[in-house]
Amino acid sequence: MRIGSILLVIWLIFGAVAAGQRHEFSHAPEGCNKIATIAVTILAGPLNYVGVNPKISCHTPHPSK
Repeated sequence: MRIGSILLVIWLIFGAVAAGQRHEFSHAPEGCNKIATIAVTILAGPLNYVGVNPKISCHTPHPSK
């Protein structure tokens, strides 16, 4: 269990570094697209370095008038 936890933390660190290298953290997230892309980039971890470039597009409902 301890080895798995360590590997998970290392995986997520690789993902956070990849997101940083793509300048995902340079501006405040403006919508669900940016937030989701940052989250998926971090979850993809080391796969970012073998060509995975996750981009998420989502639509939030607008309030009715």
